[in-house]
Amino acid sequence: MKSIATLIAAANLLATLATAQPLPHYTVTDLNKTLPDGWSSAATFVSDNGIVTGIATAPDHTQHAVLWQGGKIVQIDKRDLNSGAFGVNERGQATVQSETKDPDPNNENFCAYNTGKGPSLKCLPFVWQDGVLTQLMPLKGGVNGTLGTINNRGEVVGIAENGTRDPDCPPGVAFDGTGPQVLNFQAVIWGPNGEPRVLRPLKGDTVGLAFFNNDNGQAAGASGKCSNTVLPPIAFGPHLVLWERDGSAVDLGSLGGTVNREAGVGHMSLAINNRGQVAGISAIPGDPAGTPSTASHAFLWTREKIGIDCAPTGLNGCMRDLGTLEGDFVSVGLGINDRGEVVGLSIGEQGLRGFFWQNGVMTDLNKLVTPRDPTFTLQFPGINSRGEIAGSGMTSTGETHAFLATRAPTGASAGPKNTTVIARQITLDGTASFSADGKPLTYLWSIPQGSPSAAILHGTTATPEVQFASGRNAYIFQL
Repeated sequence: MKSIATLIAAANLLATLATAQPLPHYTVTDLNKTLPDGWSSAATFVSDNGIVTGIATAPDHTQHAVLWQGGKIVQIDKRDLNSGAFGVNERGQATVQSETKDPDPNNENFCAYNTGKGPSLKCLPFVWQDGVLTQLMPLKGGVNGTLGTINNRGEVVGIAENGTRDPDCPPGVAFDGTGPQVLNFQAVIWGPNGEPRVLRPLKGDTVGLAFFNNDNGQAAGASGKCSNTVLPPIAFGPHLVLWERDGSAVDLGSLGGTVNREAGVGHMSLAINNRGQVAGISAIPGDPAGTPSTASHAFLWTREKIGIDCAPTGLNGCMRDLGTLEGDFVSVGLGINDRGEVVGLSIGEQGLRGFFWQNGVMTDLNKLVTPRDPTFTLQFPGINSRGEIAGSGMTSTGETHAFLATRAPTGASAGPKNTTVIARQITLDGTASFSADGKPLTYLWSIPQGSPSAAILHGTTATPEVQFASGRNAYIFQL
């Protein structure tokens, strides 16, 4: 893509400009436009071939599992029940959490759908393909279950209750609306035939949570006890866990904080890529020392230890604190792709902002949108290996809309634009150019035919210098 810088020059001007780390730029599609007026939506996952799953909420506040493919929306669960879709593989198999019409005998409100108008209903996991919903098998004695993603082998990761009544479960309703929990629950993987396999928690723990798996059969989540572990929609526990393909549990360590159930602070592994890298959220220590943790940060865990970037409490690898956007105090890593790029949410006085993390730098996702739309704030993102990002955003009128952000083509941006200067030497500026894949750019400046000639020094850099030999004139430079 070519870009033009034009100026009138005649004397001397020296400008010093810094080149920035190249970042991808995005164009955003508002997926809510595929829904009727009055509906809102949220995207939950995007597959590597661009299928998006999510939730569409009707004006009466009922939630419906949906997916978007090729610009069209498909209502996955057409029953008059609350449901949501949370993952899809490249074969179009989608995971669905849905209420049933049967009352929960323990009134646990396992999936937080109960509106207080009556007893809670059972909530169960399903797989959808080609218009057919298939229920996944429960654990023996269990009532409820939920799920996360499905890999390209057809394996589904999630949570299932068993028949054990757990006296360690706290009474009352949790801060996110679930409970009171009665039965024990475990992280599970359902095979392609729908049969569950329990992922055992770490030694000393009794319950487990898992929401994300990769194509190698690994899963990410947390484990703990019923007293210090919270079920989704806002899930966490005291120990971050990676389950290997054989079911063995790896303790990932933490960023040093402790679970504060009342404040909604804890640890949760929320995404894992095919390289075994894990992203999520971890509590940071309270301040001053000894006070309970009140904040959490996004983290990146890798098998390879990378020196000073590793948290001292990290086990079996490297636990890296990704921090927050400037001025914020909480962040959470929601997605990671096979390039090691992490997306998530940063929270502070400016509200909720989606972030993009690459090579040690966290950037406000909204600043990477081309063209920038100040009326739509991107939040809660997930990312695939093509770099496409799906999530939900907030409009200026307070509506929640699902979005899909795709990487913009590499763009050249040349400056100064239409500027008059009194100069015999100036510095051109191509630093606003951007790379479609985030890799470093190469530059080539030239003078189009018909424009007066000038000497371009270092014309293969972002900020070359130009020296003028003639007097007043109009010069055009092309990048």
